[in-house]
Amino acid sequence: MEYVGYAKAVKSILSIAFEIYKLVNKVKANKKRCRRVCERVKAVEQLVTSTTERKKIQVSKDVDRALEELTGILTAAKTLIEKYTSTNWAMCIVKVGRYAEDFNIVNERIREGYELLLLALNLEHGNKLHEVYAKVCSQKDDEDAAREDDAELKDLLLENMREQQEKLDALKLDVEKLITMLDKPAVTESNRMIEQRELEYEADKEPFMTTSTSEVYKGTFCGFTVAIKRYKDPLTSSPEATRRTFKREVETLKQFESPNILRMYGICVQDEDGPLPRLLIVTEHCEMGSLREVLDSDAELLWPRKARMCLDAAQGLFRLHHTEVKSKVHGCITSSKFLVAEGYRVKLGGFELAKTETSLRRSKIEDSRPVYYASPQKLDNASYEYTLECEIYSFGIVLWEIATRKTPFDGLEVSQIKQIVCKDRSGEELPDDCPEPLQKLINDCRQYDSFRRPSSGVVVDKLRILVAELDKK
Repeated sequence: MEYVGYAKAVKSILSIAFEIYKLVNKVKANKKRCRRVCERVKAVEQLVTSTTERKKIQVSKDVDRALEELTGILTAAKTLIEKYTSTNWAMCIVKVGRYAEDFNIVNERIREGYELLLLALNLEHGNKLHEVYAKVCSQKDDEDAAREDDAELKDLLLENMREQQEKLDALKLDVEKLITMLDKPAVTESNRMIEQRELEYEADKEPFMTTSTSEVYKGTFCGFTVAIKRYKDPLTSSPEATRRTFKREVETLKQFESPNILRMYGICVQDEDGPLPRLLIVTEHCEMGSLREVLDSDAELLWPRKARMCLDAAQGLFRLHHTEVKSKVHGCITSSKFLVAEGYRVKLGGFELAKTETSLRRSKIEDSRPVYYASPQKLDNASYEYTLECEIYSFGIVLWEIATRKTPFDGLEVSQIKQIVCKDRSGEELPDDCPEPLQKLINDCRQYDSFRRPSSGVVVDKLRILVAELDKK
């Protein structure tokens, strides 16, 4: 990057930061959350400004990449804050539902962008700046801001509902549902061992879904409608060993709790004292079925809704990929692994216990997915190590499915798919009316070279901006 280009990128970042500061003064809801985002942006501004005060700076490709990613991150942050300056902020909140995760992900993305630029610049006073940023990012302050926002938000929603009673009759039920959600304690008692007597379901009836290894039934647990996955084969290890394994995984599972990841309530060992004990896994129930089923249905899916579904799916993947210690990967991303709840809310499912990228590389389990989800490298060489970049390629195929509602490479043989993907380094086309930013993002995710594929964080940033643009039209 030439210095002129560097200066232009810096000017763009500072300009976006200034716009965010102006917007924060206009927000009508989630004020404290927005201000916490603003404080992080100011820390980024301080870092960027400090580079312009130096007499000499090494403008490398790493700096170029960091500035480009920061621009996208701050644009996404501005988009989120701008939503709550709107006169119809109440509709935005009800439409989006679990808005807290939006703020969590934006804050994480700002931290990642900050650290990426700090590393690229290798500043002498970097440690001092990092300490300042760590102070700004206090988790306790974030939690305090969230509690205050939620308390104020309930009052605002009720006031808004009273003032517009006649106009918002259709909205009333949704608002009351959201207020109930805010009052209801988080389901922190999930991820536990469940006694068989706590579950209610009719095992003698037909399951609503069947896989090669399990049957899934609709049931109830603690007053919630749940999905109960019952494995067909008896436990290969003792029930007590299963309990120990599950307990070790609980803390890992809690790290990526998200409204866009299927909630797991716990496990239950059925007929524990009998000769053939079976494992039951209890999760939340998504009434619309799998993403693939929704795409195959006759439901009307216009581009704003498709974009929101893409963003939901991306946020679930981002939360999985970004844990505290090691990167987690799903290992089996397909459109059938995403489930769709009320309001077309997409959630990542299809896994019970977490896998780290390292452990998945060691795994000898054969990939049972359709071949078109495999990255070109994996498709060409089954022994190729499974990485985050492989997962992004698979996710790109899922995004293509949402955009087209078609089955990938329908009717083609494996050899034909390999020719297109591995030899021609190409992919299937997108509809002409697909929004250009979405086209580019899907193609970026399906790049042949793994290093050219975006991270899940970049995917979320770009989809958040796209959703906001489509909602304005």
